[in-house]
Amino acid sequence: MPYIAPEVIEQARRIDLLTYLQACEPDELVRISPNNYTTRTHDSLKISNGKWMWWSQRIGGYNALDYLVKVRGVSFIEAVETLMGRAAVMPTMVCAKPKEDVPKVLLLPEKSPSTDKVTEYLFGRGIDYGVIEYCISHELIFENLPYHNAVFVGYDREHKPRYAAFRATNSTRIMGDCSGSDKHYSFRIAESRNEELHLFECAIDLLSYATLDVMAGRDWRANNLVSLSGVYLSKKRPEDSKTPMALSQFLSENPSMRKISLHFDNDAAGRNASLALRAKLADRYEIEDCPPQYGKDYNDFLCRKLGLSREKSNERRRER
Repeated sequence: MPYIAPEVIEQARRIDLLTYLQACEPDELVRISPNNYTTRTHDSLKISNGKWMWWSQRIGGYNALDYLVKVRGVSFIEAVETLMGRAAVMPTMVCAKPKEDVPKVLLLPEKSPSTDKVTEYLFGRGIDYGVIEYCISHELIFENLPYHNAVFVGYDREHKPRYAAFRATNSTRIMGDCSGSDKHYSFRIAESRNEELHLFECAIDLLSYATLDVMAGRDWRANNLVSLSGVYLSKKRPEDSKTPMALSQFLSENPSMRKISLHFDNDAAGRNASLALRAKLADRYEIEDCPPQYGKDYNDFLCRKLGLSREKSNERRRER
């Protein structure tokens, strides 16, 4: 294999995709908005603020080198040689992986004009139609193209999308976070002045709890509901565990909170997470452990309560 010096490889990695296409393949570049682009060959590949994401294949990267290898199928050596051979004609504009203190750039998938698949999927999991309608009308949930996945969106205080998770509405059980998601702003429905926070592992459990409120005749909008976008992995010693990002962010923005109700799963991970947060936060907040009365999680509990049969063991394992 030909030898390429590490400093040459590093230089090649610093060339961003937009700069490369503008200088070397301008006919391949298609502008779709002031700061967003796609390509003529792959219209599901989006480029924004130094990052790119190929939605149809669910792969992405930060630079032109990743693009040549992952999208074009070029060998790594050939990709480096291509970039360095053309570096002379490209402007001096480079990209690097964002530092932790630089805001992440969220790449949202294309929205479908219809929400039929998402509505059918959520309703099939027992979620109340009124709760679904509220989330869709407030752009907390939408259906994407071309796969018609359900996308759950989290916003910052300026109502700017900062987090999004997708999950398939069919039997494939594909799920994950959209590129650039910041878990400080995970999916939440929390505009109440109530001093209690209800915390969940995922969006589906949050929506299930809201549905249970509806079934009990309670106003679910009177609650502050926040999800952690996945299981909270605690340390062996509870006091060594870090506070989840979504929880820290919400508490910093809402200093009036006095109580936190934990609605984690009835499994080892959920019980350990509850124990860790009680040890971590009990000196500042009233902490109540509120797992589902039966079943593995709140959606399991809801489905059983409604008489819905779902095989969820695989689904939840893959979600984690």
